[in-house]
Amino acid sequence: MSDYSKELKQYLQKEGCYFERQGKGDHEIWFSPITNIRFVVDNRIKSRHTANAVLKQAGLPKKF
Repeated sequence: MSDYSKELKQYLQKEGCYFERQGKGDHEIWFSPITNIRFVVDNRIKSRHTANAVLKQAGLPKKF
């Protein structure tokens, strides 16, 4: 199985989203200036569906 976390975080930063703080466990809280909301990014995303769901919360199109 692939790990989408690293590529996802790089794409989020490229699109203007940024890391805000550490969440519980291995989760991080990010902020999207596109949607003006905070969203959770897991450090071990194994599913492309989960990675695309994070992009949707950030206001970005599917990539994976």
